[in-house]
Amino acid sequence: MTPRVTLYDTTLRDGAQSEDVSFSSEDKLRIAERLDALGVHYIEGGWPGSNPKDIAFFKAARSLSLKHARLAAFGATRRARHRVSEDPSIKALLASRTPAVTIFGKSWDFHVREALRIPLKQNLELIEDTVSYIKGRGREVIYDAEHFFDGVRANAEYALDTLRAAERGGADCIVLCDTNGGSLPEEVERFVREAGRVLRTPLGIHAHNDAELAVANTLAAVRAGAVQVHGTINGYGERCGNANLSSIIPNLKLKMGIPVVTDRQLASLRDCSRFVDEIANLAHNKRLAYVGDAAFAHKGGVHVDAVRKNAATYEHVRPDLVGNRRRILISELSGRANILQKAQDLSIPIAGTPKVEKILDTIKDLEHQGYMFEGAEGSLELMLKKAMGRRKRFFDLIGFRVIVEKRREGEEPLCEATIQVRVRGQVAHTAAVGNGPVNALDNALRKALEKFYPSLKDVRLVDYKVRVLAATEGTGARVRVLIESADANKSWGTVGVSENIIEASYQALVDSIQYKLMKDGHG
Repeated sequence: MTPRVTLYDTTLRDGAQSEDVSFSSEDKLRIAERLDALGVHYIEGGWPGSNPKDIAFFKAARSLSLKHARLAAFGATRRARHRVSEDPSIKALLASRTPAVTIFGKSWDFHVREALRIPLKQNLELIEDTVSYIKGRGREVIYDAEHFFDGVRANAEYALDTLRAAERGGADCIVLCDTNGGSLPEEVERFVREAGRVLRTPLGIHAHNDAELAVANTLAAVRAGAVQVHGTINGYGERCGNANLSSIIPNLKLKMGIPVVTDRQLASLRDCSRFVDEIANLAHNKRLAYVGDAAFAHKGGVHVDAVRKNAATYEHVRPDLVGNRRRILISELSGRANILQKAQDLSIPIAGTPKVEKILDTIKDLEHQGYMFEGAEGSLELMLKKAMGRRKRFFDLIGFRVIVEKRREGEEPLCEATIQVRVRGQVAHTAAVGNGPVNALDNALRKALEKFYPSLKDVRLVDYKVRVLAATEGTGARVRVLIESADANKSWGTVGVSENIIEASYQALVDSIQYKLMKDGHG
């Protein structure tokens, strides 16, 4: 019989402790709704006893109509100097009115002595008292055994005694935590089995990623009998992060045959991953397993040729199962198969034409000069259409001038660009300022074109990168400029290369605008 495993997401609490991450109460509400749609069974919303933001979240969360998930409030066992009924933190947990409450306590005797500075026996009382008190008030209680794996290595009997205390208190699930993230999968599997032999209560796993093993440790714990897995979307968390649910979910379902979510929910995984990144205002990690942009990207010609024949040759699962897509990259490593597949993806009919070899030679020559099309698919599509005689030019440059003027020490330079372009037989001559020469040129170019193509007002510059290609040539070196642009519907990359950074930037800017106009159906 396939074991039932529940998913416990702590993105809103443990994930929010990640460097560079800060969620507002409104952010947390939006993420909670998305996690519920993904099929997560528990959503840990925060620690209501620690800050006003989490108190506000739990109050607002009462209006959420969650279809799958149960909200959990997080907190610690009572303080040694307080009766459990009088502890302010315990009162805050109960005031959150969540159906589940997660309590953490100390499993490592070192922490009891050095952090709590209380007798070992008293720590057992804190655990049992707290769990029993909250359970007696009608809440589901999940007990997090903090530092369990470090504790069991140092003093196995005491670590297991802390679990027994939680069980006596009536915990519904006891979660074994690799809080320092330094355990190995074989250790985790062995110690989970040992805990399972002395407890009747269902076990869970909460792993951190300090040794890059959080996902592996989580799967090892499930093999050993754990039925609840804790983690965060994209692996957010303190230090090196928590176990990544974006990897755990498909591994459980597709590799281990455990139906933690439905097929439809699994197909929304990549969108959920990207959504959380957007709310956190972080760039998406393209190399994430399953959900990253590079997870199903193929570059080597031999690989692409095989994938065209049968995708299983170089893909361990179908990308659509997790809401992702296959990407064929074009570079100096490309073969005919790369070009043919990319053209097919873009609906450009070049198969069977003598131009394939010419296009391949052109790409390799350009990459030798410093161009890179892996992050500039907009420029690549324009080039392919040009080779097939299907590219339309929407404007022609007559000339531009960029002036950078610094009038006195201590003041920012003034940047102004003047440009002339010919559009539909008319000459547009405009000028604009900017916070740098490239920004000024971008502003002037848009100003000249927007009266002819109003949709350009929707385009924004998302990212701008400059790389020096031959550092030994100093300030005269060739540079590559990569620009990422976006409108309301999608984003695209373009590239330019020159010894002159303004010229390289202009090339990338022009391609960006040409790509946008082409996609809008102007030609």
